[in-house]
Order: sequence, then C-alpha cells, then structure tokens
Amino acid sequence: VQLQASGGGLVQAGGSLRLSCVASGITSFVNAMRWYRQAPGKQREFVAAITGGGSTVHASYVKGRFTISGDNPKNTWYLQMNGLKSEDTAVYYCSAVVGSHLNEYWGQGTLVTVSS
Repeated sequence: VQLQASGGGLVQAGGSLRLSCVASGITSFVNAMRWYRQAPGKQREFVAAITGGGSTVHASYVKGRFTISGDNPKNTWYLQMNGLKSEDTAVYYCSAVVGSHLNEYWGQGTLVTVSS
C-alpha cells in the first residue's frame, strides 16, 4: 500500500488549501483514513479522520475550518482547509487503516506554510 499526499504550499493567513491523499495497492477495505500534522519541534498530532462509512471527526483546533472528505471508489481523500492560521503551519500526513488487522499505512507528508 502506498499513499501519496499532495496539495501543500505557502498561503497567507486566512487563505485556503485543499490537500489530497491517493492510496494505491489496497486490496482490502479501508476502515478509516486520517490526517495528522507535525509542526517544527512538536509532536505529530491528529487533525481529522473519516471512516469507510463516511463518518468524520475533526480535532477541536480545526473544527469549523477544516473538512475531511473522501472518494472511496478512487481511494482518494481530501482535507479542505479554510481560514488558515500561522499555527497550522506543519507537515501534513495522511494515513489509511486497512483490513481486518487494522494495518495503518502512511504517506510521505506535504508541507503547509501559513504566513501571517
């Protein structure tokens, strides 16, 4: 299984970006797809998740600004980020939890930089 995250870049505070994560090589069902982020000098933190059934959860610090969505037949997931703040600057990673053994696979990350 390989995950490819893309869509990061430099944006001004208040702006928007949409991240994408495309998974390939999946031969079993996807239980959930998650987005995490890691800011410089900080631990990786959870951002949002979507289940195979479409249920979503967002971390409190992005709720109302970020939205996770998915296109399951295409094994593609998105993170729409609006109202970006400087504290959202981080490398964003996607992961997929796959199969009955709940194996989690990670993408390589995409850098989001928000200038104030």
